[in-house]
Amino acid sequence: AAPGEGSAAAEQPGSSGGQGPLTETLGFYESDRRREARGAPELSLLRFLSAELTRGYFLEHNEAKYTERRERVYTCLRIPRELEKLMVFGIFLCLDAFLYVFTLLPLRVFLALFRLLTLPCYGLRDRRLLQPAQVCDILKGVILVICYFMMHYVDYSMMYHLIRGQSVIKLYIIYNMLEVADRLFSSFGQDILDALYWTATEPKERKRAHIGVIPHFFMAVLYVFLHAILIMVQATTLNVAFNSHNKSLLTIMMSNNFVEIKGSVFKKFEKNNLFQMSNSDIKERFTNYVLLLIVCLRNMEQFSWNPDHLWVLFPDVCMVIASEIAVDIVKHAFITKFNDITADVYSEYRASLAFDLVSSRQKNAYTDYSDSVARRMGFIPLPLAVLLIRVVTSSIKVQGILSYACVILFYFGLISLKVLNSIVLLGKSCQYVKEAKMEEKLSNPPPACTPGKPSSKSQNKCKPSQGLSTEENLSASVTNQPVHQKENIIPLLVTSNSDQFLTTPDGDEKDITQDNSELKHRSSKKDLLEIDRFTICGNRID
Repeated sequence: AAPGEGSAAAEQPGSSGGQGPLTETLGFYESDRRREARGAPELSLLRFLSAELTRGYFLEHNEAKYTERRERVYTCLRIPRELEKLMVFGIFLCLDAFLYVFTLLPLRVFLALFRLLTLPCYGLRDRRLLQPAQVCDILKGVILVICYFMMHYVDYSMMYHLIRGQSVIKLYIIYNMLEVADRLFSSFGQDILDALYWTATEPKERKRAHIGVIPHFFMAVLYVFLHAILIMVQATTLNVAFNSHNKSLLTIMMSNNFVEIKGSVFKKFEKNNLFQMSNSDIKERFTNYVLLLIVCLRNMEQFSWNPDHLWVLFPDVCMVIASEIAVDIVKHAFITKFNDITADVYSEYRASLAFDLVSSRQKNAYTDYSDSVARRMGFIPLPLAVLLIRVVTSSIKVQGILSYACVILFYFGLISLKVLNSIVLLGKSCQYVKEAKMEEKLSNPPPACTPGKPSSKSQNKCKPSQGLSTEENLSASVTNQPVHQKENIIPLLVTSNSDQFLTTPDGDEKDITQDNSELKHRSSKKDLLEIDRFTICGNRID
């Protein structure tokens, strides 16, 4: 092409001097002959520097990308607040289940034994000697007492000196192994306890498909005892770290929390997987608080309850708690950033936990509240309660009438704390359930269907019963007792409320009458309420 034709083809409408932006940009690299033909200024270093200094750009040309980046920053800034709100609510849930073992469980066991002893006075009006809940309470109480006496054969002082004589690196490895073992024990322990409860309360008309109540009972006692010893070794290792002179072991144990960031941040997470991690973090943080309490009790006993030594332990305790909070915040902030998860998801998680609490007070409740917390978070209060009772009774000596009076007052104080905590939690839970628009799920009892039918087809196979109104249901959830079915009716398999609940109320409802093959393809989109703490163990997170 002729030089004149090339310059004419390169012209763009509206450009200054008849030159297009691409031609002007590439003008530095054109040959001298073409520049002379077009009359372009000569290439020079001064012109290049002037262009670099005065070159401009407009961010609004890519507004969507920059808006998305700004929202990610805002999400990271909201994560600490939303996460800690979930953590505080979950910790108080664990505290409520933990205080239940010390306060209401002994009273419920006493009432169950009183009913059993006075049953001949009332006559055999009912074929059941005890209600299923009373049988479970007695089993929990007996397991607690037996494991407490078995813990007397474990020498805490010998264990302390045995662990203290090990090297720092060996103790670090032992502590990591104990954390893994604690998760494995928790995952299998609740199954053992649930198997015992169901075996002891299963209707006798059914064909026997179990090994008996006595073997299940011994399995449960062995589990609680071994898990209590495991937690004792964890507390002893933490105590050695606190009492080390150079605090190197404590620093290494705290750095283990930061290694957790590396193992979880760069993995793919969905909302359900993040829910399991959040529950695990709640359980881990509450367990660490109890372990720190045990360490403080043991150290205060060694120093004759000198208040000055408590201030010596206070900086280390604050450092452990602060590191745990910082690691959780950083971990969740980057997980939500890399997986495009908004901070509002923690409100859904909190509403799911609140739904568990409110539904456990319903007339059609199928489990105790403490057991639902154990299934959801993996927190089993029995082993931790056995260890705490063992440490408190060995650290505090009760002598004299005044000491026993203080113990009684302390027990009534624990009952008051438990009742106050339960009332506040129930009120907050009802508020969260209403905000998430879940109250209609509480007013509709779950349908009952015959065993062997798929739960996905329960809507077509079974007829739901009439329920209370929303306001009556929420207000009467504390006082209403579970309705016991008559014995002449075929035992029915009750499905949970959470099996038909969708955690995204603004989305379209799924058809729950689809075939099981379609449900398998949608297994990754399970509802938050129908996934317990240990479902994630069978699913690999890529």
